[in-house]
Amino acid sequence: MAIRLKTLNPLSFATMITIAGSIQLKKGKEQSAKRHHPWIFSGAIDSKTDTLNDGDWVVVMDAHKTILGYGHFHHGTIAVRILHFSKEPPGPQFWKEKIMAAHLQRKSIGLPSSSTNAYRLIHGEGDGLSGLIIDVYNEVAIIQAHTQGMHREVSHIVEALRQLLADQLSAIYFKNPPSHQSNEKDGYLFGKSSVPHIIREAGHQFLVDWESGQKTGFFLDQRENRKLLAEFSKGRKVLNTFCYTGGFSIYALQAGAAEVHSVDTSEKAIALTRENIVLNGFDNEKNPSFAIDTFGFLSDKKDCYDLIVLDPPAFAKHKSAKHQAMKGYQRLNAEAFRIIKSGGIIFTFSCSQVVNRQLFYDTIVSAAIQSGREIKVLHHLSQPGDHAVSIFHSEGEYLKGLVLYVE
Repeated sequence: MAIRLKTLNPLSFATMITIAGSIQLKKGKEQSAKRHHPWIFSGAIDSKTDTLNDGDWVVVMDAHKTILGYGHFHHGTIAVRILHFSKEPPGPQFWKEKIMAAHLQRKSIGLPSSSTNAYRLIHGEGDGLSGLIIDVYNEVAIIQAHTQGMHREVSHIVEALRQLLADQLSAIYFKNPPSHQSNEKDGYLFGKSSVPHIIREAGHQFLVDWESGQKTGFFLDQRENRKLLAEFSKGRKVLNTFCYTGGFSIYALQAGAAEVHSVDTSEKAIALTRENIVLNGFDNEKNPSFAIDTFGFLSDKKDCYDLIVLDPPAFAKHKSAKHQAMKGYQRLNAEAFRIIKSGGIIFTFSCSQVVNRQLFYDTIVSAAIQSGREIKVLHHLSQPGDHAVSIFHSEGEYLKGLVLYVE
């Protein structure tokens, strides 16, 4: 399937959605859908249309053939992702209405603004669009389709974006997520922009490379946590581990940190960190960045830092990896407790969806016991409002963190 931008008049744009078949649930398996949870698991299905392909629109019915909603079908554990909870099928303005609702929610929390022009416009289930991510960097929208269903809808999504945000977008770029198997290449579906591209976040400037960077190019989900870090940074010597392109580092420097060290295994990320330090008016010689494994970097340190950021990539992307992930989080935090100065502050995070908040907390407790130090919890952290969590889909709260005081 090739992604092609259809030439449509945005003022008259409408999408006719074709329902390819039906799914009927086993008796008693309709309760989660009635509570508007968007996932239908394969084990809940009693019968289905035999000819369904991945990404087809289907109607979901209970055991009595009462319609519960409509969504994308996929062969796999999550068999249907419901996008429309109604007895009536989605109408021709479906994509426009969904994206407009998300846009209005972002507007209600002040995004974008004169000081922040990078934000998440669509956050999967949080916006009722399971499988779809759209991040906006200044005037460029980056689309990621994490399911075949969303992959097949890209041209419709692009047209809805152009219609609704015509005065805000100069380019739209499609980027395949690493987990999605596709023959399609990344590329522009509308307009063009050079990379790295400069964005603003709370007045700070960052270079973003959505073409070769991780995710869509920048970790927008740490925006509010970076602001909080700034409140603790003045006069402190800061270590930012798993720094990617230096988000926390820049906030610390702007807030008056005495010195900042940034660490990441990626040479490319460290190169952008160094550029971001200069872009914001600081000196790389005074604030060095290291392309090295974090555990290796920490191994010979002691009483070096007043503030440490631990923001590793997802140690567990699947339930099968959860046990090893918890050992990784425990080891990482125990190392930070070992090397930080008395009176130091640690910002520690997990972005693994399969690691819930209580399990993460309990793991940090284990690390604290192992370290033998007295530790107090100052803040519980999460993701910002543009990474919305549907109250019907608690699994959407993937980012959790703690601010700790170490005596």
